[in-house]
Amino acid sequence: MKRTLLIPAFLAFVTPAFGAAPLTGFPFMDESLAYTINWPSGLSVGEAHLNAKHTAGGWTFEFKLDAGVPGYTVKDSYSSESNADFCSMEFDRDYAHGSRKGGEKESIDRSHETASRVTTHNGGKSEMRIPDCVKDALTAVFYTRRELGQGRVPGAQQILFGGLYQMTLDYGGAQMVKIADKPAQTDKIVCNLKGPSASIAFEMYFARDAARTPLLVKVPLSMGNFSMEIVR
Repeated sequence: MKRTLLIPAFLAFVTPAFGAAPLTGFPFMDESLAYTINWPSGLSVGEAHLNAKHTAGGWTFEFKLDAGVPGYTVKDSYSSESNADFCSMEFDRDYAHGSRKGGEKESIDRSHETASRVTTHNGGKSEMRIPDCVKDALTAVFYTRRELGQGRVPGAQQILFGGLYQMTLDYGGAQMVKIADKPAQTDKIVCNLKGPSASIAFEMYFARDAARTPLLVKVPLSMGNFSMEIVR
């Protein structure tokens, strides 16, 4: 029900603007976005960068995060390649969370509906069955933006992130948020991820522009609710 309510509300808001403003950002052109990572108190503890680059066959996406609090640092690097239909072809990630480090590379073979996984720290190999046109976690973010731009919330599906996770997106309604102390009208999406041994729910707030730019992400962690806020 909430998913269908989004469509007329979104179209009523953006249709006049689309005719007057140039279409910039993803999926209309390459994009580079910067974010600040904020402690629950509002203090910045790091930064992140989200990039999209159009290729001859589809898209290359990148996400890098560098943050830390006393005694604990987080460094994440993700990259993915997808075709024009947002079907993942390759997904790489490296991470360092405190003393815990790791990484992997996943290559997707759509013809056999399999993903081959190689862990970078020990060279371990494995293979898993995947749905057709599976999306990795990074590609799923951009696919969600494309769908929101067309007045839709993506349906529940499995995504690739080391293993297969069930992703469910729920429309949380129109929300006014503060970005750099200025109000911004957004649409709230609550993402629920459930995997073989872990689950998490977090909130994403997308601008009501043609690119459906992600302005704010709120993630609950053991140390409190952290946020990732766009820098403009």
